Amino acid sequence: MEAVERAFRILACFDEGELTLTLAELARRTGFYKSTILRLCVSLERYGYIVRQPDGRYRLGATVWRLGARYRQNFTAADLIRPELRRLAETIGETASFYVRDGDSRVCLYRHEPDRAIRHHIVEGARMPLTAGAASHLLLAWTEEDPRYREIRRVGHAISLGERDSDIAAIAVPVFSPDGNLRGALAISGLITRFDDARRETVLVALKESAERIGRQKTAS
Repeated sequence: MEAVERAFRILACFDEGELTLTLAELARRTGFYKSTILRLCVSLERYGYIVRQPDGRYRLGATVWRLGARYRQNFTAADLIRPELRRLAETIGETASFYVRDGDSRVCLYRHEPDRAIRHHIVEGARMPLTAGAASHLLLAWTEEDPRYREIRRVGHAISLGERDSDIAAIAVPVFSPDGNLRGALAISGLITRFDDARRETVLVALKESAERIGRQKTAS
């Protein structure tokens, strides 16, 4: 079990944005000896979870992509959600994302980024703790019986201003299936300087319209 947990910690190092990492960077992030990492990476390479490049740097292997694709197959609403994310990103000019809860984390299942130089960049598949951010508060409000989230359920949205990142603001609304079950959180995020009161109201209206359109449609069987 200890070896398995250490291997998972090595894989988790790639969740911080970089596509490749050196042995020294892996050692720094995990706290493991380099010899331990090398030994574990042999097994991870054998099963396709990690690839060692000719320059000695490590990157995730195809097995991780395959498992991620299998994970997404559990969610059948992609054809409904992606067009709305594209519409939001192009209309609002900010990053549009769709999150689902996975245990004590939220996962960015889908996202669409605007065509502008300065934007909030999010990687599909990114996992974040449910401790901060509009999408986190929104998901907790509809999956936990907690008095702290009653106001979010009442107004039907959550707003965060500089919680996870002091430069980023976000607004999230719930997305339901036609039978009333929560599908996830639809969110818009971008530079906090672009989210004044008037802008937040515009974003909120667009988000709720998108969520309603998604909610009226059934997924393909």
